[in-house]
Amino acid sequence: MSRRLIFLAMCAAMSCGLGCSKPASSGPSFTASSSGSNSNTTGAGDTSSAGSSEVGAKQTVAFVTNQIADFWKIAEAGCRDAEKDLDINVEVRMPSQATAVEQKRIIEDLLTSGVQAIAISPLDADNQIEWLNGIAKKVPLITHDSDAPSANRLMYIGMDNYAAGRACGELVKKALPDGGEVMLFIGRLEQDNSKYRRQGVIDVLMDRDRDQAYYKSQPDAWDPVDGPIKGDKYTVLGTITDQGKPEVAQTKAEDSLNTYPEMDAMVGLFEYNPPACYQALDKAGKLGQVKLIGFDENDVTLQAVKDGTCAGTVVQNPYMYGYESVRALKALLAGDKSVIPESKFIDIPPRSITKENVDEYWADLKAKKGA
Repeated sequence: MSRRLIFLAMCAAMSCGLGCSKPASSGPSFTASSSGSNSNTTGAGDTSSAGSSEVGAKQTVAFVTNQIADFWKIAEAGCRDAEKDLDINVEVRMPSQATAVEQKRIIEDLLTSGVQAIAISPLDADNQIEWLNGIAKKVPLITHDSDAPSANRLMYIGMDNYAAGRACGELVKKALPDGGEVMLFIGRLEQDNSKYRRQGVIDVLMDRDRDQAYYKSQPDAWDPVDGPIKGDKYTVLGTITDQGKPEVAQTKAEDSLNTYPEMDAMVGLFEYNPPACYQALDKAGKLGQVKLIGFDENDVTLQAVKDGTCAGTVVQNPYMYGYESVRALKALLAGDKSVIPESKFIDIPPRSITKENVDEYWADLKAKKGA
């Protein structure tokens, strides 16, 4: 063989060694069905990072809240424990402003960064459906805390907010057995959980025998927000919203005490509402005089329950919202559809906390938070 032929053969071998190998797979893509069915998962048995070319890279999921609150710090503790237990990266994001626009910005950033599955508490479910469906076409999507049942989310992790509202109503009845005038305080009513929670309180006070299914079949049955709602023993003076701003919540609580001097009870339905009402009552010198009934497990609320200045509070289990969301998302990324119940709802029931059980509950909560 001539030197020229030998040289050409060597070049060909080098060229094949550099460029003839099979390209690496970039990982499976996520395909969502139009109905949000259980087929919205990555390929069965696949544990690689969807959309990532890095073989063996640890998966990353996101847990997105509806605002910043102590409630969500407890959920984050659940996410962090799941992160360690399940060997997965978890991005916890809390909007600095409780707006759908801020939620959208956060989700866009997460998708750009390569997050492979998302759990979200929608701020305005009715008006976020198209946007949520767009997310569901790209990655596995579930909801937590507040649902968006009309969207193509795979499932909802949380509680029956209507039943929780009824439990809160029972605490009001216990605090005011002879009846009275009650004011409700809540962040906003655009959220699915807000509407049901508020209605549950009202229905108990109005002695109505209903459930969540009633309002799903009777979309015009919700009580109006403006004006009083009067029953035989109780009057709901109104529902005051603050758009997720604790400072606004306190100002409005103070104003309501001035506007309705005969008010008998204040009911705070978001985590920061009871502390805001507590501060307003303390400032007005009416702690204990006007009954306070709460929701969620803010330290101010729990201390007030312990001291007897808050009749009780209905608590969720945000720690489990975080842990179960991460567990479900990891399973979905592995193609395990069995984590999705037929109802597409994982129920984490609420609990009523009163002076009788607050110490035990609070000790357990501090342990979960590492406090």
